[in-house]
Amino acid sequence: MQSSLKKSLYLGLAALSFVSVAAVSTTASAKSYATAGAYSALKSDATTRNVEATGTNALYTKPGTVKGAKVVASKATMATLASSKKSADYFRAYGVKTTNRGSVYYRVVSMNGKYRGYIYGGKVKGTIDAGIKEAQTTKEATMPTRTAGFHIKDVKKNSLWTAPQHTTYKAHKVNMYGATKDDTFTVSKAETKTKEGSLYYYVTSDKNSDVAGWIFAGEGYKDASSTDFGGLSINEEEPAATADNSVKIVYREAGKQVGDATWISIAKDIKAGQAVVPTQTNTAKASLGTFATSKVPSGYKAKVDGTVADAIKGATYGNTVYVDVVAAATSKVEMKVEDVANTVGSSTVAITNPLQNGKLTSADLSINLDATKLGLLDGDKGTKFSEANLTSLASALAVDSSKGIQGSKTYRDATGKQYHYVFKLNSVHFASDNRNKVYGDNLVASYTATLAEGVGSVTNTDTSWFA
Repeated sequence: MQSSLKKSLYLGLAALSFVSVAAVSTTASAKSYATAGAYSALKSDATTRNVEATGTNALYTKPGTVKGAKVVASKATMATLASSKKSADYFRAYGVKTTNRGSVYYRVVSMNGKYRGYIYGGKVKGTIDAGIKEAQTTKEATMPTRTAGFHIKDVKKNSLWTAPQHTTYKAHKVNMYGATKDDTFTVSKAETKTKEGSLYYYVTSDKNSDVAGWIFAGEGYKDASSTDFGGLSINEEEPAATADNSVKIVYREAGKQVGDATWISIAKDIKAGQAVVPTQTNTAKASLGTFATSKVPSGYKAKVDGTVADAIKGATYGNTVYVDVVAAATSKVEMKVEDVANTVGSSTVAITNPLQNGKLTSADLSINLDATKLGLLDGDKGTKFSEANLTSLASALAVDSSKGIQGSKTYRDATGKQYHYVFKLNSVHFASDNRNKVYGDNLVASYTATLAEGVGSVTNTDTSWFA
């Protein structure tokens, strides 16, 4: 019985002890928050405070152990940012708080401004540790062998930056007011972005030294073949033609020379008599074939498809190739309206200055022919248009045979209601009107015009083929 009492007392004391401990633990838990000391701004050079997440700690609105701290970016999110290959996911440290437990929390913001908050940085103030580590956002790159004579390709699109974008906090575009594509720039520094590996040059305008900054440089300047890289370009002076680096092209019609051109290669280690390789180019990055095609004299065209390719086959440095050409001509099209209907449905509409039969101009209708369709107007001078070619042209000039072509002008009736004309090609007339035409003649395209409700089209019209 005594033993049983002892056991009961023991169990009772144990239970009491457990309750007491629980009460103490609850009290302790309620008072377990740390307190943070005063905020201090970091004053060291800003570039020395570029950091990156390690992925071991989350980002909070306050030091993480302080009451009321909320998660800005979870540990998982910070781990994702730590492994990111984007400079935008670096951080800048700019402030610090230390808790009464000696924990140091740094105030940081991501380079793109998306994340901002406190992250645990270890136990030693002034030393970055734990949730963040120091970051080298750029690395020094090899300077180009040429540093002068660079141009900004497009001063409206290719911006200069105070630092390669996102490699430092609040890197921004440089004011390029007054800069033009003709201004020359000099390169003084080269760096790559550590995460992306992309190359940037620091350039300064030779005309205005205030226009200076970092610009994406693509693969960078390599040699004389580098004419276009990133936001930069360079106008290389073509080397002098010699037997070791050039091929002469003679254009002839029926055996008579009508023009010539000289292609100069910038390939290395080439000698007279060596075969020209298709990948070798001149300063404009044009191969011999491309160059020979582009230099066909005005008013001529290669005799047949493949003429240029056949001519340069087996070309060697220091020699001449011959390209046979024929006189060429380009026709234009006279657009005219042969019937005007000022009716909408069954009702005649009285509009001011209605369209009259006769010649149409680019101001009357919206129609463009792409390069392929414009090519239908080019041919051997004096050669008759084929029936197939006229059929293809009729299809191009009809645009959409079911909907027609929208007129460009807007007309109004007495009430102010708006109208426009819709033009439809008479394809049968087109074939008969032009059956005897040859390249160089003006073709005739006849349309009917019917009034429709609504404003005219504002599509620009290519006028190069209008007669």
